[in-house]
Amino acid sequence: MLEIKEEELKKILPSDGPSIDEVKRYLEKYNDEYIVIKCGGSVLVDQNLFDIFIRDISVLNKLGFIPIIVHGGGKRINNKLSELGIKSNFIKGLRVTEKETIKVVEQVLIEFNSEIIEALKEQSCNSQTINSKENNIIKVVQENIELGFVGTPTEINNAIIDKIVDDKKVPVIAPLGLDVNNQTYNINADTTAGSIAKKIGARRLIIMSDVEGVLDDNKKLIPEINSNSIKNLIDNKVVTGGMIPKINNCLDVASNGVKGVVIIDGRKNHSILFELLSDKGSGTLIRK
Repeated sequence: MLEIKEEELKKILPSDGPSIDEVKRYLEKYNDEYIVIKCGGSVLVDQNLFDIFIRDISVLNKLGFIPIIVHGGGKRINNKLSELGIKSNFIKGLRVTEKETIKVVEQVLIEFNSEIIEALKEQSCNSQTINSKENNIIKVVQENIELGFVGTPTEINNAIIDKIVDDKKVPVIAPLGLDVNNQTYNINADTTAGSIAKKIGARRLIIMSDVEGVLDDNKKLIPEINSNSIKNLIDNKVVTGGMIPKINNCLDVASNGVKGVVIIDGRKNHSILFELLSDKGSGTLIRK
């Protein structure tokens, strides 16, 4: 970890983020450890939130942290498919991805990947693209014949991630993978981030979403949960719908070598910085 003087910290940190005193206490905590950040939802379509996200990644990079970005792109994909008049079918909330659709999905995700790289560059943060056409790290098998070109990761090539990180760059990963025939598959972005976090033994997996975190039956944020409390929340129907697979994925990651997984609200200013560098954190921390 870099030795950073207070004057330097003042220049790096946003004035409306965590305090310098707090940040100093947390600088050592993640020394030389991978932090996987999955970015989705509003952050990817709201320009203001996107700009804050990019600045926060740049801040982490300048502080000597090792952030690894995995991005989704569902809303952008929907917009592009509508524009082209291609109808999407969903099975249990998962998009059926046909031959025609996968080409559009790949194109949208790769274009968006480039936008993130460019935005980071403007913040003096070097990064490197990882997608199905360049530096692919994900081998997949078809998840389910009904879903078409939707893949489940079987292998992650972490050597490429390590090399990018050694070059002091931020890996920016699109949720795409290739099968044994080099056919491109779309992968759920949470699943992608989880598979990568497990493979590289990340200290943290942060899932940025459009929710505050996990809420109790009074709609109050639950700061921390584990496998027992998750089971109770699902059994009592406090956690329902699309939140169930999200939480189960988080629990799987937390049970396989990642010290903590946290669901945070990407709609709040500097939620990543508050999670990693403040006493109060943000969102819900999930441990095994």
